[in-house]
Amino acid sequence: MKSIRRMIPVFHIAISLLAGTAFAASPKPKVMLLVDEKSLGTIATSEIEALAIGLLIEEGVPVVDQDMVRANIKKDQKLLKMAGDARGAAALGLQYGADVIVIGEAVAKPSARRIAESNLRTYEAVVTLRAVRTDNSETIASVSETASKVGLEDVSGSSQALKAAGQQALTVLIPKMIEAWEGSGGAASRRGQVINMTIGGVDKAWKLKEIREKLRSMDDAIVSVLQKSYTAGVAIFEVESVIPSEELSERMLLDAPGGLKYQVLEVGRGKMELRVVEANEGG
Repeated sequence: MKSIRRMIPVFHIAISLLAGTAFAASPKPKVMLLVDEKSLGTIATSEIEALAIGLLIEEGVPVVDQDMVRANIKKDQKLLKMAGDARGAAALGLQYGADVIVIGEAVAKPSARRIAESNLRTYEAVVTLRAVRTDNSETIASVSETASKVGLEDVSGSSQALKAAGQQALTVLIPKMIEAWEGSGGAASRRGQVINMTIGGVDKAWKLKEIREKLRSMDDAIVSVLQKSYTAGVAIFEVESVIPSEELSERMLLDAPGGLKYQVLEVGRGKMELRVVEANEGG
């Protein structure tokens, strides 16, 4: 009995943490980073990203898994083009569950000449960053900074210049971003990612009703549900989800409408294709 009593506070804390994760609005935005960094003008690097992650964590700001972002960007170069403007960047950030995406460029280059006939050379870096809200594509902070460093060797000289310019830029950008986020209501005003959802096998009116009502009941994950059409057993919905489409499909599989179950056929960026069957059917 004593052991059970000792477990109760721990259980209570765990439930509180889970509830806070699922339902409470975070005071700080979840941030994704997508900065095109080049050392010596052509060599890809991640100096600014590493610096930004450290500074964001110090401020208590959650950061999207950048390893996952890099892996996906490497597989699909269209994602980089997608982030070319504020709307594209916002849509990309939503795919990763980010509230704010920081996009920009960072380039470091050496001067053409050595200093006073010595082995020393000046290295200059330019860092330009923008913080974009993913719910409405609004740029809430922007900055551009330059820095110069003197060095003997190209790689270390460029790295030092990038870090110096990055430190200057992020020291300005991060406070402005957080202030703008909190000043506009933060997560309380956050909207979700639009997902076009096609559901086949809806051959009876009661199935359509069950599906529609179930979607509308998922108000911790779905902001709005619009039934766009229903023809020949295929229902098309436009839903606005605050969780990524992959997570939403998992939720739907585990918590299907009464008497039904889902089969997920395809899940992609901004789209989902499913088939519904009666719970007593095979497959």
